[in-house]
Amino acid sequence: MLRTFDKYFVGLFFRKLFFLTLIFFSLIFILTIFEEITFFSDTQSSFYLPFLVAALDVPSALLEIFPFIILITTQLFFLEIIKKKENELIKVNQIDNFYLIKILTFAAFIFGILIITIYYPFSSKLKFIYFDFKNSYSKDGKYLKHYGENGLWIKDEIDEEIYIVNGSLSKSNFLENVFISKFDKNFELIENISSRRVDISKNQWIIEKPYLFKNNLQIKLDNDIIITSHFNINKINSTFRNLNSFNIFQLINAKKENELLGYSSQDIDLHLLRISAIPIYFSIMAIISSIIMLNIKKNKPYIFHVLLGITLSVMIYYINNIFNIFGLTNKIPIYLSVFFPIIFLSVVSIIGLVRINDQ
Repeated sequence: MLRTFDKYFVGLFFRKLFFLTLIFFSLIFILTIFEEITFFSDTQSSFYLPFLVAALDVPSALLEIFPFIILITTQLFFLEIIKKKENELIKVNQIDNFYLIKILTFAAFIFGILIITIYYPFSSKLKFIYFDFKNSYSKDGKYLKHYGENGLWIKDEIDEEIYIVNGSLSKSNFLENVFISKFDKNFELIENISSRRVDISKNQWIIEKPYLFKNNLQIKLDNDIIITSHFNINKINSTFRNLNSFNIFQLINAKKENELLGYSSQDIDLHLLRISAIPIYFSIMAIISSIIMLNIKKNKPYIFHVLLGITLSVMIYYINNIFNIFGLTNKIPIYLSVFFPIIFLSVVSIIGLVRINDQ
């Protein structure tokens, strides 16, 4: 059970956290609106659509800066205590620094759990809807994850036959200007098929007015060809979009399907690991911020320590991203790319905690 002091400290932390989250939500929303207004300026859309789309995108963007918000929240927590001279009351009740940090770390960890279980599924769903809007108004498919200069590429395997598909997504349930190469299990070419349009609304693709290339012959077929695929329009729209639009169960399923079809799943592994590490990451940010604020000296203004915390959080953010890039490019193992920065920060935090508790 939480004691009266514990409840007060946890409540103060979450009040500051809620206040800061609203501020950053508003700032990101305002910045995003300008981008969406520019995007929709060439389309015949309702005036409110940029505002709606911006609101859909903000929760996912906010997720990226929550560690920064945790650090600033902890700093505001200590500034509030110092302002109200509650630090003297803490000393009178013989509450040491380590115990206070433990309360804040617990609050940050619980918030991280809530992010994984409640906030992330909510933000990923909104991101999914966001991409639906953007895809419906985009002319070049730029919001599809694996969409290159040569269009959409798909590898599929059905009944020991391998299909390599290249085409362009239209705004309806069709692939256009499609070229399909069909191979046997030994990757020996069986035939090529081309078509101006393929209906991919279902898993039974309808290849309209196809041309068949086989044995150095080009044959125009009068009838449509039907092939079975693991993909349909909904699957393609979910597979080839930003991973932030996937909930955790979709990420796990996408990883299994990628491995089954021979696709790399490194980006999915990295994303899952980053999500799973959120509670630990938040806790460490709370500890680091606490150490900075508890080392406040009389000869240095509070703003110095606040700016120091902000600088450190920015450095941590970029270092974390650099290690993630190393993992994606196979410079280091994926697990190490996520957890090495956390382990390093944990060691630094432990050293800081030992010094703090001796004060």
